[in-house]
Amino acid sequence: MITGSPFFQRLRRGAWEFICVLMLALLIALFVNVYVAEAVAVKEGPSMQPNLYIGYRVMTEKISYRFHLPHRGDIVVVDRPAGGTALIKRVVGLPGDEVCVVGGHSRVNGRLLDGPWVAYFGGMDYGPARVPPAHLFIMGDNRVPCFDSRAIGPVPMEKVRGRAWLIYWPIDHLCLLR
Repeated sequence: MITGSPFFQRLRRGAWEFICVLMLALLIALFVNVYVAEAVAVKEGPSMQPNLYIGYRVMTEKISYRFHLPHRGDIVVVDRPAGGTALIKRVVGLPGDEVCVVGGHSRVNGRLLDGPWVAYFGGMDYGPARVPPAHLFIMGDNRVPCFDSRAIGPVPMEKVRGRAWLIYWPIDHLCLLR
């Protein structure tokens, strides 16, 4: 019988091993994407320019926020409140902070927040208002055309998908985010 020959037994065993390795690789990739890291594309708007442009791809990590709150200045990926494309913004206010925005200039707990990342000031004014527990106040680096917490309010922590930490595309802009 031909199917019982050693060649076909090796072929069948090799195919089975290939399928098992492929399934294991898919499960590991799924686990990493859900719990460890995620690749995200910047899809719309100039709100993070000049630090992130449409078409850039960033890597996010999902682990550190399981152990501590985001830090002021972190770039985070959050799910939109009404669904749709994820937002990529910078953390300005933490739970309990009083945030006020006038002319695109942020005051947090009465002190002017003058991070080096802000490119253009302006846009909607906001507050003063206190950031609720388990929420973040997020803003874009280009404050004028920005859809951020000034429009949608503070974002619940459960909407935060991760911290953007690396631009990996386009390759000539490969760098760590600050």
